[in-house]
Amino acid sequence: MKTDAEIRRDVEGELLWDPSIDDKRIGVTVHDGVVTLTGDVPHYSDRCIAEDIAKRISGVRAIANDIQVQIQTSGMPTDTDIAEAAANALRWNVSLSGASIKPIVKDGWVTLGGQVSWGYQRTAAETAVRNLIGVKGVSNGIRVTSNIKPTDVKQKIEDAFKRHAVLDAKDIEVDVEGSAVTLKGHVRTWQEREDASRAAWAAPGVIDVENRLLVQ
Repeated sequence: MKTDAEIRRDVEGELLWDPSIDDKRIGVTVHDGVVTLTGDVPHYSDRCIAEDIAKRISGVRAIANDIQVQIQTSGMPTDTDIAEAAANALRWNVSLSGASIKPIVKDGWVTLGGQVSWGYQRTAAETAVRNLIGVKGVSNGIRVTSNIKPTDVKQKIEDAFKRHAVLDAKDIEVDVEGSAVTLKGHVRTWQEREDASRAAWAAPGVIDVENRLLVQ
């Protein structure tokens, strides 16, 4: 098992190596495998990228993202500008064709409401707006509604787990109640935990996924 010092070294090394983010103002502390990210970044997307980078490191059990978004006031878009950009980003996203989503912006914070037919569309909508200039944060209140009968959902998800080369699913338990899925058990890395959620959301008929997987 990795020590906290080794995990911190690897997270810092990955932040330094990844060209999509400037790591100079990001701090990393680790306690019992729990990584805390601190500091400030100029864009909300940078905050998300830093978190995604930490998830890639083996030995990370959980992440506390305390990075602050400090947007320069000069030339900063207004809420109206951000709302218009968000609406356009959602409208022009091919994954969201026919979806009914409305962004509401207050003080740079975007709240997404509405409904979609698939879980991946909910994620796609959040990704589309989090990279916009001036966004300080995103609250995803989009509901997944499906007219597809969730027949054999449990088996479909378990089969999907087996197909994923990067996912060790032998210790994952899938519970299905109606159209809601609960994942229990253990995985090796935080990234596997995320991959399991995405695989479960992709199953036809699933409208909610509760991820209780622990990282060992």
